[in-house]
Amino acid sequence: MKKVVLVGAGGRAFYMFAKPLATELKGIVDFCGVYDHNPVRAKLLGDECGVAVYSGFAEMLEACKPEIVVVATPDNTHHTFIIEALEAGCDVISEKPMTIDAEKCRAILEAEKRTGRNVTVTFNLRFMPYFARIKQLLADNAIGSIRHVALEYFLDRSHGADYFRRWHAEMDKSGGLLVHKSTHHFDIINWWVDSHPEHVHAYGTRTFYGPTRTERGERCSTCEYTKTCEFYVDFSQQDFANRHYLQAEKEDGYIRDRCVFHDRIDICDTMSVNVKYENDALLTYSLVTYSPEEGWTATINGTDGRMEVSCMYSGPLAEKEAYSIRIIKPSGETITEDVPIVEGGHGGGDEKLRAMLFEGGIEDPLGQQAGSTAGAMSLLIGAAANRSIAENKSFSIAELSALPS
Repeated sequence: MKKVVLVGAGGRAFYMFAKPLATELKGIVDFCGVYDHNPVRAKLLGDECGVAVYSGFAEMLEACKPEIVVVATPDNTHHTFIIEALEAGCDVISEKPMTIDAEKCRAILEAEKRTGRNVTVTFNLRFMPYFARIKQLLADNAIGSIRHVALEYFLDRSHGADYFRRWHAEMDKSGGLLVHKSTHHFDIINWWVDSHPEHVHAYGTRTFYGPTRTERGERCSTCEYTKTCEFYVDFSQQDFANRHYLQAEKEDGYIRDRCVFHDRIDICDTMSVNVKYENDALLTYSLVTYSPEEGWTATINGTDGRMEVSCMYSGPLAEKEAYSIRIIKPSGETITEDVPIVEGGHGGGDEKLRAMLFEGGIEDPLGQQAGSTAGAMSLLIGAAANRSIAENKSFSIAELSALPS
């Protein structure tokens, strides 16, 4: 069994990695340590998963001598732990995004090349049956060569708003949602198109969240507008959030229920991105974070047809049984296929991803497991888009990244 350690003890680390490593993967891997800078959160995870807790990352590496390090910390710290783990002779599994900007991306790729170890990035949407079926149809030439993709993603006022309560709302911690959230979407498009991005231009605004109303406070738990604010949440009534965040904040000062109209928010809430790929395919992408419903819709136009795909996750049109794929051929023939919705995290994607990561011996004909190049290509679209928004000009991925050959 391979020895695995985890750095990070937040919600994603707990549910995606720690709990499954201690249960469904017990006997397949040796989950032997966890470290988080917040000792309260680390101890809670350690106690609940029966794993040793360490007070330092280097101490954990030395004591456990792991073969695999899982990194699930805030995005702006990924590069530090990834590089230290690589240099200690470990392979790394990194939560998406791999990191938040081109400079940190270069440092990771250079360390990977220098040490000869490997970085895998957890793009779980590739493993969701619906996304995988779309990939298979495109690979089978269902619409010919892909020339244009238009993808519109909209977050509702529950999921979308929650990003603006957390550290994700600060650009220097998350790279903004065009890195933290959209890296999922950019990776899926890169995977479907089967090409690398070449040029990026973007626009972004913040007009909904942030200091846009006078009736606001520091945080929900001390706010005087709890009776009138539609975004009020009481995390003291949510067991995990209360124990792992509210009761742990005295250790590091991290406020989990910050006001979504706080003046520290500096990321965009409305974004539009255009991408040109090396194979001349084009992408038109948008992300809105305050929709009354949540989901996405995409059209993929090829030389031999058009594919229409979408998922509705919340709202009156939310699908409960299947997601549809519709193909329109130049002859007028229309082909429709329904893909059943699967239970589990990210539509069953999390479970399939963990099996690929830790069980071994699973064939991967669609190339669902993503390495550092895929991780770089997705985050660099977001990083280039951030630069484009700030400087109002297009950016070349090559000039921005200067990736090692």
